[in-house]
Amino acid sequence: MDRLSLNQITTKAWSLPEAVAGCAEAGVRWIGLWRDKVAETGVDEAARLLKEYDVGVSSLCRGGFFTGVTPEGSPVDGVAQTREAIDEAAALGADVLVLVVGGVNGSLKSSRQRVADAVGELAPYAGERGVRLGLEPLHPMQCAERSVLSTVDEALAIALEHPADQVGVIVDEFHVWWDPRIEESIAAAAGRIAGFHVCDQKVPLTDTLLGRALPGDGPIDHRHLKACVEAAGYTGPIEVEVFDADLWRRPGGEVLAETVKAYRDHVS
Repeated sequence: MDRLSLNQITTKAWSLPEAVAGCAEAGVRWIGLWRDKVAETGVDEAARLLKEYDVGVSSLCRGGFFTGVTPEGSPVDGVAQTREAIDEAAALGADVLVLVVGGVNGSLKSSRQRVADAVGELAPYAGERGVRLGLEPLHPMQCAERSVLSTVDEALAIALEHPADQVGVIVDEFHVWWDPRIEESIAAAAGRIAGFHVCDQKVPLTDTLLGRALPGDGPIDHRHLKACVEAAGYTGPIEVEVFDADLWRRPGGEVLAETVKAYRDHVS
């Protein structure tokens, strides 16, 4: 339980104050925050609540979209927005800012180069503020609109260009469990893993974004992947991050109780 973190998206119906208070009541010491929820509350008030309830921030989600392509289709200045996110992370005491780097804009090769260039520009800025950039590869089915990085190897290749305390990689089970090289890739990322996110995949998969479930309700071997990231030196918080419309319609307290049980039964 010392490592369990509630990623805020799992209890999407909860406001930030509700989620922080709920974690404290349930004995969950960590929370993964989302910027939209922080904006609703305000950075200063969010930081005050975290301190009041003694809940740590495992990560802030998200920066990125360096290619300018988002799922919504509207162009964005990913570098400028990520600078703002870095400042927010520092103010909240979040050591890690999760990056979803953006979909294809032009060729896949040039899109990935834009990501590498943006990370190169932002890494020193993040390092000066005590924030580590966490490159999160997403499943290849999300390459076109969300992330041109699809594997841990691709994310690691960019991370290795920078100091380890400035840029790392996020291992999210939903996105990488299928990879036949995942064990080797995680081992290669030793000292570079900035976060470990767990959930399960619904079977059959009916939605490429929302087709997730609590650990234990799908095919992913959570303890095996946990052992892999630990062997690579990661001992930080473990975020349960579930995008599931059915969970989102339910009371946050019920969802958190089930999250704790699923973590204990299938992850810890």
